Amino acid sequence: MDNFPFDVTGLNEEAIKRFYDAYKTIKTRFNIQLTGHIDFNLKQFEVFKNYLDIEVKGSYVIKQDCGDTYILFLECHYKTKRYDGGFNDNYEYQTCALAYLKNNFGRILIRRETLSDKIQEIIHPLELDFKEDKAFSDTFYVIVNDHAKAVAGMNRNFRNAVMDVRHDDFVIELVDHTLLVAHHNPISAEQAGHMAEFVARIAAVC
Repeated sequence: MDNFPFDVTGLNEEAIKRFYDAYKTIKTRFNIQLTGHIDFNLKQFEVFKNYLDIEVKGSYVIKQDCGDTYILFLECHYKTKRYDGGFNDNYEYQTCALAYLKNNFGRILIRRETLSDKIQEIIHPLELDFKEDKAFSDTFYVIVNDHAKAVAGMNRNFRNAVMDVRHDDFVIELVDHTLLVAHHNPISAEQAGHMAEFVARIAAVC
């Protein structure tokens, strides 16, 4: 197949296959359309702060009555230092998903909580916990910059949707009205499908 629904420039055969499998999986579950060029301002998110450049190879809108959401195929560029003092160029190929929400959440980072997080919290109590939702607080590590906005936005419907996330390596980040779910693993059709389901559900309840 020569005409792929994303930019294949510079992609190797494996990356093309992974992106195309992800595209087909999402298309079977949702009404998706190509977006054309949109600046999603991805550099505002902490999860992308270590990359020199992020190129959107494909972007798709999931059309639904409660609000549109987006799936992106990304090429992420970074450098690693060699023993001789030079640098190697490296590229990662990822999927991520975006939703634009009604509430302003401030800045929030949500990921699975680790043992080191629990120890760090004892020394520096930075994490937002929900006393009325112990299951959520025991599962996820939540860092916020505006306590009032975070508590107001992360209501029971929001937390239930996050609790149903099926992958331990997903990172959820919110910047004001924009939610992003990302991961740094190789592209997977299954993960892309779960991302699409998650942002579609979030848009419906938030």
